[in-house]
Amino acid sequence: MQPTLVELRENSTMLALTWPDYGTRLLGAETLRRASRAASEIRRQIAGVELAIEPGLHVTALEPIGNYALRLLFSDGHDRGIYPWPYLRELADEQAA
Repeated sequence: MQPTLVELRENSTMLALTWPDYGTRLLGAETLRRASRAASEIRRQIAGVELAIEPGLHVTALEPIGNYALRLLFSDGHDRGIYPWPYLRELADEQAA
C-alpha cells in the first residue's frame, strides 16, 4: 500500500506519511538515516561501525522511485537509500510501538 500524502515537516527533520488505513505517521531524519539499506550502510553495520549523526541532520530531497519507493537524500551527503513503502510502514510501526 502506498501513502496518500508524503511531506517533509519541522525544517525537513521529519518525514510525514499519511496512509489511507493508518493515518499520518512521522519518521525522524535520524531514524531514517540509520535505517538505510544501502550497501555501504549494510557493510558498516556488519563491521560494527557506529554511524555518527551530525547535529541538525535533515532530509534534503525526496525522489519517488516508480510507485513503490522513495529515495531520500540527507544533509550528511548520504543519497543511496531507497525506502520501499512497506519498509517505511514497518519503520512507522516500530516507532509507534
